[in-house]
Amino acid sequence: MLFNSFEFLTLTIASFAIYYLSIFRRYQVQILIVASLIFYGYANPKLLLLFLFSVLINVISSYSVVYGKRSTQKTVLTIGVIFNLSILAFFKYSPLIGSTFFNTGNGIGAFLIQIPLPVGISFFTFEGITLLVDAYRGRDEAKSENLVIPSLGTHAMHTTFFVAFFPHLIAGPILKAHHFLPQIKEKFFKDIPWEFCYRNLVTGYFLKMVIADQLSQHTFWIQYPYFEVKSSIELIVLLFGYSIQIFADFAGYSLIALGIAGLFGYKLEKNFDFPYISTSFSEFWRRWHISLSTFLKEYLYIPLGGNRRGPFRTYLNLFVTMLLGGLWHGAAWSYAIWGAFHGCALAIERFVKDHGKQKDKAMPVFMNILSGLLVFMFVTFAWLFFKLTNISDVVKYVAAIFNNTHVAPSMSSMAYVLMYSLPVIAYHLLYLSKNLMPDVLRWSNFEAYAHGLMLFMIVTNSGISGDFIYFQF
Repeated sequence: MLFNSFEFLTLTIASFAIYYLSIFRRYQVQILIVASLIFYGYANPKLLLLFLFSVLINVISSYSVVYGKRSTQKTVLTIGVIFNLSILAFFKYSPLIGSTFFNTGNGIGAFLIQIPLPVGISFFTFEGITLLVDAYRGRDEAKSENLVIPSLGTHAMHTTFFVAFFPHLIAGPILKAHHFLPQIKEKFFKDIPWEFCYRNLVTGYFLKMVIADQLSQHTFWIQYPYFEVKSSIELIVLLFGYSIQIFADFAGYSLIALGIAGLFGYKLEKNFDFPYISTSFSEFWRRWHISLSTFLKEYLYIPLGGNRRGPFRTYLNLFVTMLLGGLWHGAAWSYAIWGAFHGCALAIERFVKDHGKQKDKAMPVFMNILSGLLVFMFVTFAWLFFKLTNISDVVKYVAAIFNNTHVAPSMSSMAYVLMYSLPVIAYHLLYLSKNLMPDVLRWSNFEAYAHGLMLFMIVTNSGISGDFIYFQF
């Protein structure tokens, strides 16, 4: 179900109406599990079999990690993690393996490329891993912090709810067991943070339905062979527009997820923090897809050794972490290249920082602005590997930027892209202004008017409804 569909609205309202009734209060978790399974299996009920099987394995593994024999707990953890990664690898990367190493005309190659990709598999497998690792790392604390309930039945119910909770199920934020599971308790209508939910829902739906969906009607020109007839300046503007679109699309989803979770009394972690104001690549990854970047840091970068084994290993660990993070996004070599780009950028930035002469000196304002522009330009160019998963198409697109200088640009198309990009630019600049001049403007009044305007735009100027970009991951 799309968040902006009638079916989703009906499911959410019905679940909300039942959820807070006093006669059903003791069944709140069960109500949300049922709603979540309906949400996930609505378009393809067969996917529920794989999803529930994955949950079952994580229930048994996490319970054994805490309450099983001490001598076997690490083995169980290892098997559980391998199982999660194997499911992800089989369903997500079999087509890539088949097309790269086998003849796709018949035999094993044809079989591999036809394996379907279950929606949300990248997210729910990672959440299974967080449960296993969190339970193992704090086996004694896991009991007291309600990560693993002594009752296997209750633990199974809590784990199913943790993974299936529908606001985050398809595209995150990636939940961590130690953050979410302790929140499971009886919820009351009077405790709903209405203002928080309203702000997140309005902003999220505005970013998705008005900005991302409108921009998608023009950024489709980035696909091959359409871009070959576009002018150089138009190709650059379209790429800029796609950078704005992917932010609005994914940040919009995350904000909607936070708002809906808040209505049911649960707090999800923030997934975006105005990433396009970043003046360094490390700052960008502290602000973009925060749940993924913190997962990669806690469950991959640090276990690889982090920055504890010397400079070279630090640079290598940064590169490997981002390379694998790129592959997590999709079964195409373009995603690996995208991850490698960011890995190289982080490693080089760390090298410069380690060997710089002005480590602790603040940069002048104009240098911060220049640095921010360079980071944004790099990030925007790298999104090309997201939009064009065929690497040869990326090469052709870059060549077209240099070769199509003689082609007349479509001024109306560029104006359209820039017009719908402007709110996202203002969104970031106002955040900067709010922090630089907190006492100059009455931000509470301004935000109230802004949310009212966004609500009006959602009703009157939404684009053609489309899937969220991150649904494919």
